[in-house]
Amino acid sequence: MKFHFLLLLTCLFTLSASAQQTQVFNKKGYKLTFINQDATLDSALQQRMVNTFFTVYPKLAKAYNKKTLKEVTIVIDTAYKGVAETGNGKVTISSAWMHKRPEDIDVITHEVMHIVQDYGESTGPGWLTEGIADYARYKFGVNNAAAKWVLPDYKPTQNYDNAYRVTARFLLWLEEKVKPGIVKDFDKQMREHTFTDNSWKTATGKTVDELWKAY
Repeated sequence: MKFHFLLLLTCLFTLSASAQQTQVFNKKGYKLTFINQDATLDSALQQRMVNTFFTVYPKLAKAYNKKTLKEVTIVIDTAYKGVAETGNGKVTISSAWMHKRPEDIDVITHEVMHIVQDYGESTGPGWLTEGIADYARYKFGVNNAAAKWVLPDYKPTQNYDNAYRVTARFLLWLEEKVKPGIVKDFDKQMREHTFTDNSWKTATGKTVDELWKAY
């Protein structure tokens, strides 16, 4: 009985090891460790995800934070129940999500922007953090159209602090109609922990509520 139990454990360990695949890529001065826990995930999709990282991350670094991390890890997680999350230079993406939405490779663009942001224990608003990340996805994403990912049209039920795409569209309007460069300015302030509620008025002459009303 003991022998059979040990054999079972060995088999399970072997299966687990074979299911998890780790690849390391070095390109453009950056190192990507890509860990895939899902043996059923299409290899071509994996390569597209790797390509997306090396396409967008250097551009995001150049545009927003040249001191961002040089080494990043992406994990395709079979147990993760959300869509994706990022922390300490590691991006975790749900394998179930990628099976469901294989064109949504720009989830990587959003998540690695969080690495570039590097706000730490920022006192700035979380909704702005997510809005800037989705704004970056809109500007730098490589496959948004195929993923049917768009910034939503304005609706009276929205507010600037809804975060993600709603905030991103507001930021896009600010860039195009009010203050070009405001996103980079706010991103820098958030990273340096100098952003305050008064930052809106300093940048534009109006409060965020006044800007939203104009929007």
